[in-house]
Amino acid sequence: MSNITLITGSTLGGAEYVADHLSELLEQDGHSTEVINHANLSELNTNSIWLFVCSTHGAGDFPDNIQPFISQLTAQKPDLSALKYGVIGLGDSSYDTFCAAGINIDNLLNSLHAMKLGERLDVDISQHSVPEDAAESWFVEWKKHLCSKN
Repeated sequence: MSNITLITGSTLGGAEYVADHLSELLEQDGHSTEVINHANLSELNTNSIWLFVCSTHGAGDFPDNIQPFISQLTAQKPDLSALKYGVIGLGDSSYDTFCAAGINIDNLLNSLHAMKLGERLDVDISQHSVPEDAAESWFVEWKKHLCSKN
C-alpha cells in the first residue's frame, strides 16, 4: 500500500475537514497517511504521494498556513520527478478566482516535474455545502491511481 501525505491550505478549516475525512478513507483501504496543516519542504518525503486539499483565500490567494510551503517550492525549485500528487481545490464559483489556489498548486507541481494522479477536483462550496461529500465521490476514482503502475 501507499504512503500518502495530505497537505492542507485552509483558512476556516474546510480543507482540514476534507483532508481528515480522506485520510480515514485511505487508512480503511490499508494506506498509511499523515495530515499536515503547516507543511515544510525539508520535512516531507518526495518519494511518497502528496494529496493537496487547498481552499482559495481573498483574491485567489493561498491560505496563510500553506503560503510558506508554496514560497519554499517556488524559491528552491526542487526536482519533484519522483513525486506523485493529487489536488483538491475548494472555492466559490461566484468569484472569478474560483479554486485559484488549487489550480496554482497543480501548475507549480507540474512545473517541478511531479506526476499528477488523476484529475484535479475543484469543489464549489456554493453547490456543495459539505465539501467532504464531493471529495469522497471524486476519491472513489482517484484512489484507483494508487494501485496502477505509472
